[in-house]
Amino acid sequence: MQYRFCPACGGALETRSLKASEPDRLVCGACAFVFYLDPKVAVGTIIGATDGRIVLVRRAIEPGYGLWVFPGGYVDRGEELTCAAVREAREECGLEVRIDGLVNIYSYSGRTPIIVVYAATALTGELCSDDECLEARLFSPSEIPWDALAFRSTGDALRDYLSGLRHAIPAAGG
Repeated sequence: MQYRFCPACGGALETRSLKASEPDRLVCGACAFVFYLDPKVAVGTIIGATDGRIVLVRRAIEPGYGLWVFPGGYVDRGEELTCAAVREAREECGLEVRIDGLVNIYSYSGRTPIIVVYAATALTGELCSDDECLEARLFSPSEIPWDALAFRSTGDALRDYLSGLRHAIPAAGG
């Protein structure tokens, strides 16, 4: 997406170098407002079942239509990360979950989102799919469709999860 106008005064935005060590920024030619293009934060939740299988959903939206991911999505402004992870799990696959730990945080050069992935346990609910998913299924580690995963972060996080990587989650407000 190309931004052309200042959100503060409506003047024309132009690209300028503000610091040699930083990327060029969009700056308003009229009021000098600097329009920072910040990354988006997304969360994902790898939900483990008691039998060792994990929940994956097949996307009904682009990017990655028809490919598999664990439940996840963008964090709303002002929303706690773990609350967003629980919300996305409920919305995308119908399960109420308990967050057990942080798997890892993923970011890639040239890509906008920062993806925070949690390990979780299903507590209640019925596995189902929402309007963003074609289907939701449980997979044993040997059944994971590695060649049909939607994103690099999906594969990286699943490998980390299956290798046992977990980090403690700091207490809220800390």
